[in-house]
Amino acid sequence: MRKIWVLFIFAALLISADRITGKTFATRSEVIATHGMVATSQPLAALIGIEILKRGGSAVDAAIAVNAALGLMEPTSCGIGGDLFAIVWDNKEKKLYGINASGPAPLAISLDYFKKRGIKRMPLHGPLPWTVPGAVDGWYELHKKFGKLPWKELFEPAIKYAEEGFPLSELIAFYWQRSVRMFKDYENFQKLYAPGGRILKKGDIFKNPDLARTYRLIAEKGRDAFYKGEIARRIVAYSRRVGGFFQYEDFATYHAEWVKPLSVNYKGYDVWELPPNGQGIAVLQMLNMLKHFDLKAMGHNSAQYLHTLIEIKKIVYEDRARYYADPRFAKIPIEKLLSEEYALKRLKLFNPDRALRRVPASDLPIEHGDTAYLTVVDKDFNAVSLIQSNYAGFGSGMVPDGLGFTLQDRGALFSLEEGHPNVIAPGKRPFHTIIPGFVTREGEPVFSFGVMGGAMQPQGHIQVLLNIIEFGMDLQEAGDAPRFRHAGSSQPNGGVMEDGGIVYLESGIPYETIRALLAKGHKIAFQRGGFGGYQGIWIDTKRHILIGASESRKDGCAIGY
Repeated sequence: MRKIWVLFIFAALLISADRITGKTFATRSEVIATHGMVATSQPLAALIGIEILKRGGSAVDAAIAVNAALGLMEPTSCGIGGDLFAIVWDNKEKKLYGINASGPAPLAISLDYFKKRGIKRMPLHGPLPWTVPGAVDGWYELHKKFGKLPWKELFEPAIKYAEEGFPLSELIAFYWQRSVRMFKDYENFQKLYAPGGRILKKGDIFKNPDLARTYRLIAEKGRDAFYKGEIARRIVAYSRRVGGFFQYEDFATYHAEWVKPLSVNYKGYDVWELPPNGQGIAVLQMLNMLKHFDLKAMGHNSAQYLHTLIEIKKIVYEDRARYYADPRFAKIPIEKLLSEEYALKRLKLFNPDRALRRVPASDLPIEHGDTAYLTVVDKDFNAVSLIQSNYAGFGSGMVPDGLGFTLQDRGALFSLEEGHPNVIAPGKRPFHTIIPGFVTREGEPVFSFGVMGGAMQPQGHIQVLLNIIEFGMDLQEAGDAPRFRHAGSSQPNGGVMEDGGIVYLESGIPYETIRALLAKGHKIAFQRGGFGGYQGIWIDTKRHILIGASESRKDGCAIGY
C-alpha cells in the first residue's frame, strides 16, 4: 500500500511539472532587468529599441525606432499609412501624457456620396475607407516633447533592414500569405509584398527599398516631408489615379492632438486609458462595474466568473456603439459614463443566472457637434505605452506608387446612418479600436501594457488586469492564461447584437465550465486566433527593477538590459 501511495504522489507531481515554477499554462519566465526594457511583437524590432536605449535614448526615442521597424517587419498590422495612440509617463514630473494621432476622413468625402450609390456600409478595402495617416505626426510630437537623440538617428536601423532585408517571422508570415491571396487584384500590393510573384514564407528574406527611401525622406526633412512634401504629393497623385478623395489640404492641415488620459480606481490601482474617439473608456466602464463583484471568490475562468465578465462586456459595448465617436463632432457624456451612479444603474441589467439576448440602450443625452503594440521603459523609469495600426491587417491593400507602405482602412469604422454620432463627415475622425493601457498606484508608475486585436482589446485589457490584481498571476502568466472573446455586440459602424452574440473560448477552459456557460444560455464556439496579442512591462520602483512579458500568441518578446 505504501508503494502505491508513493507512485500516486509521484504521478501527481509529474502531471503538475510542466513548469517547475508558476502556472502550468505559462509559456516562459518573465524577463527582469534594471536599465531598460522593450516589449513588442517582433524580436528584431525589440532589439532595435534596446540599442537606442543603450545609446542614451529616451523611452520615446526607442519607441519611435521600434515602431518604424515594425512598419517594415510587421506590415500585416501597422505602418506609416496608419494611426497611432500613446500614453507616456514622465517620471520626473510624475505625470501621464496622452497623444491621439488618428487621422480624419478626407475633406472632399461626404455621406451623400454613399447614399447616392446605395452603399449601406463602409467598405473594408480600396480607397473609400482611407483616412489621413497620423502615425508620423504622432512620432514627431512625441519626439519634440520627450526625445533625446537626434530625430534622424531613430530611423537608421529600420532603413538598414529595409535595404539589406530581414527574415519573416512565423505568425507575420502566416498573415502575410493570407493577405497576398486576398489582394491578388491589387497591382502595387502584389509588386511590393509578393516580389517576383512569390508568396513569401517563414524565414524568407524581404527587402523594401521603397520604404527605405520614404524613411530617409522623413529622417532628413522631418514630419513635413510626409504632410507637406514629396510623400503627401505622391499619395494625393495616387489617390486621383485610383478614385480616392485625398487632397493636399488633408495632409497639410493635419496635426496630432495631445489629450488627457482618463482613469478609474480598481482596488487601489489607477487604470488609465485615452478618451474617445478610441474605445479605451470601455475598459474603465467595465472595471467600474466589476469592482462590485467578488471575482476572486468565483475562481479564475470559472463559469460564474466568465459569465460575469461576458455580461458586463455586453452592457458596456452597447454604450460603445452609441456614444464613442470623435468628440469634435459629438459631445460625449464621458463624466457620466464613468460615474459610480451610472455603473450601478447599468448593473441592474445583469442577470447572474442567464445570458442577455438584448441590452437596452442607455438614455444618456448626446449632443451632436490586426494592430502592433509596443511598450518601452528607460533607465529613469520613463515609460511609453504605444499602439499603432493599419486597422484590418494590411489596411486598405492600396500601396501608393513607390512609397513602400499601404494606406489604412480605418474609415471602415464610420457609420453610414444619418444622425449617428459616428457617421462619416468631412474632416471627422472615425471610431477607433486601438488603445494603449497604463496603471499607476499612489502616484507611481506600475504597469505599461496593451492587448492588440480590434474589439478584443478592452476584453483583453480586463482579463490581463484581473489575472494580476485579483488572482496574483505574474506578468507572463497573466498574458498566457486562456481567454474568452465575446463577439456580436452592437457596432459603432452599424449592426446590433442579435440573440446574445457568440462566446469564443481558447483551449484550456475546463469542460465543466463550458457546460455551465451553455446552461446559462451562452452560445459557445472555438477558433484559432482572435484572442489578442499582449505585451507588458511592470515597473517595480522599490527594488528598481523592470519585469517584462510577451505572450505566445505573437512572434514577439520582451528584452531588457
